Amino acid sequence: MDERLLLEKLRKIEALIAQPGTAGEGAAAAEARRRLMERLSAIRKTDASVEYRFSIPDAWSRRLFLALLRRYGLQPYRHRGQRYSTVTVRAPKSFLEETLWPEFLEMSTTLKGYLDEVTDRVIGELFQQKPEEAGEAPQELLGVEAQ
Repeated sequence: MDERLLLEKLRKIEALIAQPGTAGEGAAAAEARRRLMERLSAIRKTDASVEYRFSIPDAWSRRLFLALLRRYGLQPYRHRGQRYSTVTVRAPKSFLEETLWPEFLEMSTTLKGYLDEVTDRVIGELFQQKPEEAGEAPQELLGVEAQ
């Protein structure tokens, strides 16, 4: 998957979360964002914002989450003493649970898949081998006698 396809897929996820409404890919992405902003605005009138704290240790996922928050006009922050991986935000519960979090999870899965593909391809080309996880250590390396 190249970057163009990744961006197209992420835009489709956003359009799906915003729910169907228009035709035309470029217009659909803009329309999806507009519908999400309208939904957030309507929810803010009836649903009070609550402070939520997320721990997102993966830097790629955290950057994506921060970008989504800012895209919808939500201001992420950390309290003094919180870890770098902590993201805090005030948002209406229903928007967070029904829109923002599902969109983030879907986009994060897509982005991780893309990054895994690129990493595997680069390692494969550089070292002429398939990237593999470490296997289990033989018992003799662990200081355990075979029985």
